[in-house]
Amino acid sequence: MEQEKVWLITGASRGIGHALAKRVADAGDRVALVARGEAVLGVAEAMGDNAMGVQADISDATAVWGAVDAVLGRWGRIDVVVNNAGLHRGGKVGRLAAEDWQAVLDTNLTGALNVISSARPALQAGSAIINVGAVVGFRGFPGDAAYAASKAGLAGLTRALAIELAPAAIRVNLVIPGLVLTEMTGALSEKALEAMCRTIPMGRYGEADEIAEVIEWVARSRYMTGAFVPVDGGLLSSFGTPG
Repeated sequence: MEQEKVWLITGASRGIGHALAKRVADAGDRVALVARGEAVLGVAEAMGDNAMGVQADISDATAVWGAVDAVLGRWGRIDVVVNNAGLHRGGKVGRLAAEDWQAVLDTNLTGALNVISSARPALQAGSAIINVGAVVGFRGFPGDAAYAASKAGLAGLTRALAIELAPAAIRVNLVIPGLVLTEMTGALSEKALEAMCRTIPMGRYGEADEIAEVIEWVARSRYMTGAFVPVDGGLLSSFGTPG
């Protein structure tokens, strides 16, 4: 029987990260939920002994090292890293504040690298890194320069690290969710959400657990690395643009 895995999931107090953490904990794996807010501690406690909560801002490299040390101190290893934490701040060029641009990059791109760099010494052959991208990293949406740039950068990071870490038998893949209703997308207007939904060939939003299901599968796939896996209802295959 396969030994239970130890997962480190960022942005795990809500949305896709929470759905994934609950899914793998219920399957008998151990999971460290990492998030910036204190609420992650209670969320992890509610999941039982297979879960631990770690409060850390992934844009702070020192805090990330501390989070990784906490996980290793409890369970002694890390088998799967999921970079799910994300920050969205919109604004068209000329109106996008410099501090918003930097904050998005610090979390979505530099934050992911902080987590990977900190966890790398603990990752053994057979380990997996899953980066969570976004459709906007591959298709243009007005006012999304910061988020799109950060997610496109994450795609490039995924490919580079897939090659770099392949000799160590560590797999690195990108899962690309479509439009999922979470707290992050809750900031969008109903009109914007409806317009975006009309571009999805399957005609509906995704659900957090549907994305989590695919992330788990990719993490457990033994011969997949450098892959980009859309879970978007066909959005990336569509040539439509938001109305």
